[in-house]
Amino acid sequence: MQRRNLNHLALAWALSAWTPARPAEVKARRPVGPAWQMDPFALGVASGQPRSDSVVLWTRLLFAPSDAAHQAQAQTVLCELFADESLRQPLRQWQVQTDARRAHSVHVLAEGLQPGRPYWYRFVCGSAHSTVGRTRTSPAPDARVSRLRLALASCQHYEQGHYAAHREMARQDLDLVLFVGDYIYESSNARHRIRSHLGGVPQTLDEYRARHAQYKGDADLQACHAAHPWVMTWDDHEVLNDYANDLDRYHSDPALFLRRRAAAYQAYFEHMPVRIGPDPQAPHRMRIHERLAWGQLAELWTLDCRQYRDHQACPDPNRGGARLVAGCDALQAPHRSMLGADQEAWLMQGLAHSQRRWKLIAQSTLMAPSGMDTPLGRTHFNDGWDGYPMARERLLAGMADMGLQNALLLGGDVHMHVAADLRVRPNEATAPVVASEIVTSSISSRGMGQTVLGRIRAGNPDIRHARSDERGYALLDVGAAGVQASFRGTLHPARPESVLREQACFWIEAGRAGVQAA
Repeated sequence: MQRRNLNHLALAWALSAWTPARPAEVKARRPVGPAWQMDPFALGVASGQPRSDSVVLWTRLLFAPSDAAHQAQAQTVLCELFADESLRQPLRQWQVQTDARRAHSVHVLAEGLQPGRPYWYRFVCGSAHSTVGRTRTSPAPDARVSRLRLALASCQHYEQGHYAAHREMARQDLDLVLFVGDYIYESSNARHRIRSHLGGVPQTLDEYRARHAQYKGDADLQACHAAHPWVMTWDDHEVLNDYANDLDRYHSDPALFLRRRAAAYQAYFEHMPVRIGPDPQAPHRMRIHERLAWGQLAELWTLDCRQYRDHQACPDPNRGGARLVAGCDALQAPHRSMLGADQEAWLMQGLAHSQRRWKLIAQSTLMAPSGMDTPLGRTHFNDGWDGYPMARERLLAGMADMGLQNALLLGGDVHMHVAADLRVRPNEATAPVVASEIVTSSISSRGMGQTVLGRIRAGNPDIRHARSDERGYALLDVGAAGVQASFRGTLHPARPESVLREQACFWIEAGRAGVQAA
């Protein structure tokens, strides 16, 4: 047997305790369970990581005080899958047991499905029924697909605004939602508080679980999860602002921080429709980077920019984390990586062998340069790709050497809508454009002032569009001829009744790298 196959078998064995439940199919059977006083499905339902023959279905039981007696017991949950919205054509059922060790979360890997079609699902436990969710599988790998329609979203600070963007996304005709980080926030800012987090800054497993549950309780977020399958990666606030690998901003003992990171990763898995959770042999690790094909039209990579990265260069010795740096020679160290050597190699190998028309690379932040010229020299934000310029150069130079066509970087984090050109030599007009970039604004998190953004744009001509004053998401329509990216935004995310509008629209033509105003 080849070494690669042996490695895959070993990995599968190591992760077996955390892989989503794969219960046996049952026929028209209802589980015996509690007579609930309150709805145990108050956190809603979700689906994610669609493949041509499978999708992950998720829910979590929540126990009100009147039902607290049931919390110490394992519960049996029935998951039902239907071919139609009216639930008159049942297809399959699964029974899953869950308990407090997994926060009574439920992950069903629904396999044996047909490619490129919608399904409807719900969960039942005792006397309670969940809301009905809609999901869909991806097309067959060899299918000639004319279209992929997705919403790109990130950064949904609960305290800083309501989720008008999710309300609109729930009503859109989408194939999937691509969420690229900061699903929860561990931090608070009293100046921008519209509604309040429960509890303080989470550090333990129970505290991260409570924070996730509060976010999942939002009705608009629930509606968006129920309407579409999600594909996800994370950034820093799912654990702690500006963390890098095993280092937090407080210079904590790495062993202590990794225990906190393990708690955050476990809570993340328990609340998301993802396939694989933390490694039982090393719970502070959890693979989130994945690869998804959409027929012959597109291939999508989701990258992890936090878990494997080198520490930030030229940090403040008294306060870790992100900052602007100037004259920092360490930035040019050739070995420094945002993704880690193994993930870089995995991505480049995948890009080199992909035969699909569009290569969509989803990661958490802005790749285009965003430094500012000052009397002390050009500043660089050491937590973003500007803090890892050699890693950025390796990635873009690799694309150029491959003669890669139709590479589109997708990001979030910076709380602004951005359309940009990407070059191996940034901002040099004579250098060829290698790839295109679309970055979404935040769902609700506050953005930087337009004055500062104006200075960034003046020094970075590769940024073709940038607006930090509106919150929202990006709507992408991928076709054979090109990709249309519409930036949706509102000036008033704090208002529950906010309505979004189109801020700007860009076109990326197949075979021609770079963004063009549509």
